[in-house]
Amino acid sequence: MNTTTHSTPPMIDPFGRTVNYLRVSVTDRCDFRCTYCMAENMTFLPKKDLLTLEELERLCAVFVDKGVRKIRLTGGEPLVRKNIMQLIRQLGRHVEAGRMDELTLTTNGSQLTRFASELFDCGVRRINVSIDTLDPDKFRAITRWGDLAKVLEGVKAAQAAGLSIKINAVALKDFNGAEIPEMLKWAHGQGMDMTVIETMPMGEIDEDRTDQYLPLSQLRSELEQRFTLEDIPFRTGGPARYVTVSETGGKLGFITPLTHNFCESCNRVRLTCTGTLYMCLGQNDAADLRAPLRASEGNELLAQAIDEAITRKPKGHDFIIDRTTRQPAVARHMSVTGG
Repeated sequence: MNTTTHSTPPMIDPFGRTVNYLRVSVTDRCDFRCTYCMAENMTFLPKKDLLTLEELERLCAVFVDKGVRKIRLTGGEPLVRKNIMQLIRQLGRHVEAGRMDELTLTTNGSQLTRFASELFDCGVRRINVSIDTLDPDKFRAITRWGDLAKVLEGVKAAQAAGLSIKINAVALKDFNGAEIPEMLKWAHGQGMDMTVIETMPMGEIDEDRTDQYLPLSQLRSELEQRFTLEDIPFRTGGPARYVTVSETGGKLGFITPLTHNFCESCNRVRLTCTGTLYMCLGQNDAADLRAPLRASEGNELLAQAIDEAITRKPKGHDFIIDRTTRQPAVARHMSVTGG
């Protein structure tokens, strides 16, 4: 672990947690319309409201100066943003200089055949690819617009480029629960770890989340009838809790915002492509960083705004699948802040 000193003290929230992980949603746009994430006819942010790539890089650099050691780029789909590799190359220089431990991204895989080699050249070594089913017809149904064959080609291209891949799958009742064992064997057989995620009640969608929700406690019980799962202390800096699967030799992560939240160890804040900082994925409180960013060519106002925001980081989120009102716990879509 690099021990490079920073020009400002580390960011410590009111509950003594060090904030050293920044997730950046570089765009709310996506070339898929996954049914648990978006409505089919989405209204996206006007492009004039977005930070430029140069502004995003400047913001990230201030966070790195304040002790952030890991940045994950998300979306929407990060690789659909025009000239995104320009930002990735700039951020990769922080890793090269030892000021950051890791630059990574979460992608739907649709653009990986195009960008995998360049991602590696820019210092990215590990990515998450979201795949919820290996059935081409079901994949098209859940993503509305996605092509599984193209995504799997992207996975191969990424591995050929030297990228380590983790497969993310959202567990959805009556959709893919029965598929998870085969997906697990496929991922581990390809040398990839896998994480399963509970659906999160964020944003109005065309589906009813009370019908989608599959508790991972139930899924784990079902998996334990077929596999030997052993809890391990392995962490990647995110919220997943991991087990090893004896039969495959791979790791399986569980992200459980509803059945067992992961807030006690939260080290993350989330920045949107408009410069809004969310201190918690599951709360509405936010800080505007675009105004101080644009108010001065120096970073003092920006650093002050970040410090003030960290003092408001809550102890945890209040996610619940509301069976009474059937309303999302948070009004904004996941694509605004990134998963």
